[in-house]
Amino acid sequence: MSTEGLSIPGISMGSPGAGAADRVRRPALTGLFTSMRRPVVMMLAFDAALVLLAVLDVWLVVPGKAQPYSTYLSAAACLAVVFRRKFPFLAALATVPGFLAGWSQLAAMINLGMLATRRQSHWQTWLCAGLVWTCRFVRWPLADFAELSWREHILDGIYGVLVAGMPIAIGMLIGARAEISNKLAELATSRDRERRFHADAVRAEERARLAREMHDVVSHQITLIAMQAGALQAQTTDSRSLETAQVIRKLSTRTLEELRSLVSVLRSGSDDDGPQPGITELDRLIRSTDVPVHLTVEQLPEFLPNQVSAAAYRTVQECLTNVYKHAPGATASIRIRGEGGALKVEVKNERAEAPGAALPSGGHGLTGLAERARLLGGSFETSDTEDGGFRVRARYPLDR
Repeated sequence: MSTEGLSIPGISMGSPGAGAADRVRRPALTGLFTSMRRPVVMMLAFDAALVLLAVLDVWLVVPGKAQPYSTYLSAAACLAVVFRRKFPFLAALATVPGFLAGWSQLAAMINLGMLATRRQSHWQTWLCAGLVWTCRFVRWPLADFAELSWREHILDGIYGVLVAGMPIAIGMLIGARAEISNKLAELATSRDRERRFHADAVRAEERARLAREMHDVVSHQITLIAMQAGALQAQTTDSRSLETAQVIRKLSTRTLEELRSLVSVLRSGSDDDGPQPGITELDRLIRSTDVPVHLTVEQLPEFLPNQVSAAAYRTVQECLTNVYKHAPGATASIRIRGEGGALKVEVKNERAEAPGAALPSGGHGLTGLAERARLLGGSFETSDTEDGGFRVRARYPLDR
């Protein structure tokens, strides 16, 4: 067995380096800032449009000989529209003088609507609504208000109800809609959580059933094999038969240990696959197999994710098992190389000189390796070689 460039014992298992994480994080942050910038721009444009409407409402109705204080109070009311989101109550109060002694009716309605949206049926909303109604009902100066007839007072009172009531109705409608949306979002989240709990319960029950089946059936059969191998080892005197019995007992014992570990993981119900062998244990795997192996390991990264290390180990394990089953006596060449931000595993074997007895095979080993590679974001391919052998190539990304 050749171990050119082999540096397995010193490898560190864990997450990739910080450089790869930074490369992944920067595009995500850029997209987040872009998505956050769009609502801000739309909100500023909407506020500017409302301020412009409030200014036009004052400018189009102001008489030619207006009192300076009325103009200043109306301008202050228009300016208060800018601060209605952060200080809705103060902004609504700031429009009262400009509406009473000036012409800032639209500014008062806009700020009252925002207050109703934020506070709904709060006393501040009804206080400002009463002030807006008063501003629409009372005419300035008060001498002009006193000269109005009772019919004009009634009409002004009706219009005051409309001016103060319409923003409150719209604001409460918007607030109720937002509250309903939040409740629906909470309900959807609760339903998703319940579905996940149900799926976890079903999965846990299925895993427990599989654990029972594996323990009752497979574990029993493997234990019998180990016992028979031990009995043969104690009774035989032939050195070749003794060696075979020792190998069978050793392999069955190791398989039983892995099976018990897998049963424990299934019973725990954890999403984690538990501790698994990795590249650091390839040396022991190769020594325990009856397949001649030529191993080459080159340029392994300093940090190797546990899932990638386990996938590489399982790939080599399955390939050596297939060589032993389908091409007994053939030499297997294993090459593991870190290149281009990925771990590449290639296993190929020569053509068997004399095919052995066919062993049972469900054909699920290579399929499982392909599924594992896809879950890790890699690739998996198989092909025949020119000399009649077989080649397996797997690629596992390291930036996970």
